[in-house]
Amino acid sequence: MVLEATMIVVDNSESSRNGDYVPSRWEAQSDAVNLIFSAKTQANPESSVGLMSMGGKGPEVLVTLTTDFGKVLDGIHRTKIRGSTHLATGIQIAGLALKHRQNKSQRQRIIVFTCSPVAESEKDLVKLAKRMKKNNISIDFIAFGDLEPESTKKLEAFNENIKGGDGSHLAIIPPGPSLLSDTLVTTPILSVDGVAPRGGTDEGGADGGGGGFEFGVDPSTDPELALALRMSMEEEKARQEKEGKAKEQAPGESLEGIPEENQPLLDGQGEASGSGGDKMDEDKKEPSEPKNEKRDGDGDGDKMDTA
Repeated sequence: MVLEATMIVVDNSESSRNGDYVPSRWEAQSDAVNLIFSAKTQANPESSVGLMSMGGKGPEVLVTLTTDFGKVLDGIHRTKIRGSTHLATGIQIAGLALKHRQNKSQRQRIIVFTCSPVAESEKDLVKLAKRMKKNNISIDFIAFGDLEPESTKKLEAFNENIKGGDGSHLAIIPPGPSLLSDTLVTTPILSVDGVAPRGGTDEGGADGGGGGFEFGVDPSTDPELALALRMSMEEEKARQEKEGKAKEQAPGESLEGIPEENQPLLDGQGEASGSGGDKMDEDKKEPSEPKNEKRDGDGDGDKMDTA
C-alpha cells in the first residue's frame, strides 16, 4: 500500500453554490472529501490527509495533515462559501504544507476540486506544474460543473506537464443524475488506491456487488461500517491461517510429547510386565501375617497357664 500525505483543496467560491449537482456543488465536494479520506487511510493507516480552501480573499489551510477524520469534518463545516478561486496560490500553499510533513517517507499528493473558471494563464500554470514535478509532488484535478473550454484546456496543459512516475490525473466530471462521489470512484484518482471501480471486482475476484463498493458499503456514507467490515475480514483471515498452521503442526507435536517404552508387554511367565511390582508388594506384606498368628498363640498359652 502506498504511504502518502495528501492535501485536499476544495473550491468554496460562489460557483460552488450551484445546484447542478445533488444536492449542491459544495455538498457534493464534502461527500467526495469524506470518500477520499476513507480511501487514503484504508489503503495505508499511516497515510495522512489535510484540507484547505482556495476561495474567498485567499487560500486558507483548514486542517493540517492528520489521520483524525473528525478534524476534517470540522474543517468542512467551518468553511464559508465566498469570493472567487485562487488556484495557483492554493496549490503553492498546499505544496508548502506537504513540505513540512512529519513523516518524510510519505509521498506528496495534492487533490484539487475546481468548479470555477480558471483565471490564471496557461503559461503560468505550466510553469507551476514543472516546479511541482521537480519537488516530486503529484497533483490530481477533479474538474466538475459547466467549465468553459478555455479552462479545460488550461487544466489539460497543467496535467500534461506534471505527469510523473507517481501519477497525476485529471478527472472531468460533467453534471448528471449520479452523485459526484459515485462518479469519482470510477476514476484513476481513487481506483489506484485499492477502491474497486463501480461494476468491477474486488481483490478476491468476486463480483463487487453493492454498486461496486467493497463489502457492498459506500465508505462515503458509512465509513465506520466499511472499516469495521474490513477489519473483521482481516481478523477472520488471520484466524483461519492460524488454525491451518496449528493443524499442520499438531500430529508432529503429539508424537514428540509421548515417551517411548522399551519394556516388553509380557514377562517370561506370560503375565503383564506392569504386574511385577504389585506382586513384589504382596510378597513383602505376607511375612507380617505369621507374626499375628504367633501373637494369637502366645495369648492362648498365657490363658492356659493362668487356668
